[in-house]
Amino acid sequence: MAYTISDACISCGACADECPVECISEGDERYVINADECIECGSCASVCPVDAPQQAE
Repeated sequence: MAYTISDACISCGACADECPVECISEGDERYVINADECIECGSCASVCPVDAPQQAE
């Protein structure tokens, strides 16, 4: 399952910088992940200071 970014996101951009397939972009209120492009590598989750990226269930 692709990752999603929760409301905990502080819009720091760390996840977008780390994503190897560049599927994370800045949204209106927080960063968002394009689920169709996400390869589920977890790179975004490993660098997030607030644990906002979560694997969807």
